[in-house]
Amino acid sequence: MTVTHLTQAAESGRAEPRTLRIAVVGTGFMGRVHAEAARRAGAEVVAAVAGTADRAADAARAVGAGRGYADLDALLAEAGADVVHVCTPNVRHAEAVHAALAAGAHVICEKPLATGTAEATGLAEAARAAGRVGAVPFVYRFHPMVRELRTRLATGRAGVVSTVSGGYWQDWLSRPTDDDWRVDPAVGGPSRAFADIGSHWCDLFEFVTGDRIHRLSAQTVAVQRRPRSRATPTEDAAVVQFTTGSGVLGTVVVSQVAAGRKNRLYLEVSGTEASFAFDQEDPERLWVGGRGGNQVLSRDPQTLSPSAARYARLPAGHAQGYQDCFDAFVADTYRAVLGEDLPDGLPTFADGLRAVRITDAVLTSAASAGAWIEVDR
Repeated sequence: MTVTHLTQAAESGRAEPRTLRIAVVGTGFMGRVHAEAARRAGAEVVAAVAGTADRAADAARAVGAGRGYADLDALLAEAGADVVHVCTPNVRHAEAVHAALAAGAHVICEKPLATGTAEATGLAEAARAAGRVGAVPFVYRFHPMVRELRTRLATGRAGVVSTVSGGYWQDWLSRPTDDDWRVDPAVGGPSRAFADIGSHWCDLFEFVTGDRIHRLSAQTVAVQRRPRSRATPTEDAAVVQFTTGSGVLGTVVVSQVAAGRKNRLYLEVSGTEASFAFDQEDPERLWVGGRGGNQVLSRDPQTLSPSAARYARLPAGHAQGYQDCFDAFVADTYRAVLGEDLPDGLPTFADGLRAVRITDAVLTSAASAGAWIEVDR
């Protein structure tokens, strides 16, 4: 769907469509994903920013933007961006978000929203004070089968939920020669594996259950030493136990050094009447367990609940995946920007702040030999 806004033409009084103008800050893999989703939502990617003047053209070319800028200030002053997508290394998020909000733009900021709770709180408050939409791409919320799981839990199909388990496993940093800016705490922040992917798991769990992690105990480990790790390397893996506000017990394992696992986010919710399991690497299906037998539900717009069918863009048997989720997230954000509605389940800066609070609690617990820490609400 093309996202446009009807504005009154002063000279004629007729409603005319206005296409959203988008700027992308950071032109790596995530910047390209954001830009593609923006185009699919009908927006125009008008600008991108690079670190130096001689790289401006390369930045524009990388994301298909109309023009490249040497710095963010120039972009904000000249490009007329309605929405700024912040896809920079983590420690630069706060500066870029504050600048974009001050310029009157709405913001989509990659997670983690910030590298600490105080900074993330400031960003959430700034977006609220400016009256701008601030969104964070917890995009796994937008799998249709995740929405189906959420609906079934909300309607009591699980019975009494007692435990939840799962994890998020990757292997792209499993060798000492594997390198990326994220391994440098001066650039990526004090947490890596948990802030990067553990935050996704926690957001997904809280989203589908409507429950909140209340207390947790964590252990972390740095397996590999890399040139950019510095004296205090960030964690390669974490194991977290937690309890929720309603008394559910949970465990989550997070690792970026699990050989063979590319991007496996797995969530299992165990109830007295039914249990449910979702695997992000097999997103077209939802496992449903019961005393009388188990079944596997396939994504089919004809049989899904309305809230799930809304995100089923293709007929059954035509696979949807990660980019489809990202496209749906961006399109919903643009609807909110244009004042059409605030789509159900849109992850905002408040959700980004929540994820940072959980990450900070994990780091505090791990530094205290697994002490139980209450998560700030």
